Amino acid sequence: MKTRTITRKQLVPHTVDGTTHLVLDEFPVDVPVPPRDWDRIILNAVTAAAALIATACIVWSTASIGDLLAQATIAPAAYAAAAVFDLVWLGCMALEWLARYDHARAAFPRRAGYVALAVAMAAIAAHGAIADQLAIGLVGAAVSAHGAIADQLAIGLVGAAVSALAKTMWTAVLRHHAKPLDRRTQQWVDAERAKAGGSLAMVAVRRELTRAEALITAERAALSGHSGDDPETAPEDPEETPKAPEPHVSPPLSGPMTITDAVRTALSAGISDPDAVLRYVRKVADANAKEESVARTLRMIRSAS
Repeated sequence: MKTRTITRKQLVPHTVDGTTHLVLDEFPVDVPVPPRDWDRIILNAVTAAAALIATACIVWSTASIGDLLAQATIAPAAYAAAAVFDLVWLGCMALEWLARYDHARAAFPRRAGYVALAVAMAAIAAHGAIADQLAIGLVGAAVSAHGAIADQLAIGLVGAAVSALAKTMWTAVLRHHAKPLDRRTQQWVDAERAKAGGSLAMVAVRRELTRAEALITAERAALSGHSGDDPETAPEDPEETPKAPEPHVSPPLSGPMTITDAVRTALSAGISDPDAVLRYVRKVADANAKEESVARTLRMIRSAS
């Protein structure tokens, strides 16, 4: 069995002049080396090879389809659009990889990837076919035209096969990495995913409700200000006549409301003492309401009644 030496540390007592302290001491230890995991090494190598194949496929398809589209538009736009053909089926394969534990969710991106692959292969083959037509136009009725046309057609077919081979390679790699779940475990995973999705959806719903409530509060405040009941802009009224103290009555708590609404609610509940009215306003309307504003609003409402 192979071993390797590593250095470990431990606290040991060390005494100097009768005083002992714990200090770190290093010592070598031989630990067994696990055997090389050739399965994992081979799988990683195959995955890397598939990545290189996909890169070469993108380069070839982009060059071929870009040359085809460049006959109808400018080259930068043509090659940018050509890159889409292979990127679509590669993106579908990435989604299939993310859903490798859920066979049902992986089915749609797998089918979409095959459709995108067929479109890309058709475009590459079309490039070869159009190159044939160009060769016919250039060569005319010459006897050597047949060889040129055959070469262009072969290039188009082989180019289309490049994408097919890359897709096949990646499909084999993904199926090797896929870990399908049994029916009961899949249902448990679906239930957990649904619960998490519901919690995530409620975040957006609560945010929407909070925003709506804030708009309602702002609308009420704006309507109250336009009605001329704003205590900050109301004129000063004569001092109110002193009245006998009234029994304490607890008005209903409701909100949100403006300072004016809170004062009216307190008066309708039988509270006339300015200090009691101020406490109620600060409780249900504005915790930072000024005493002068509440008193001025109280005088205004009493004089209006």
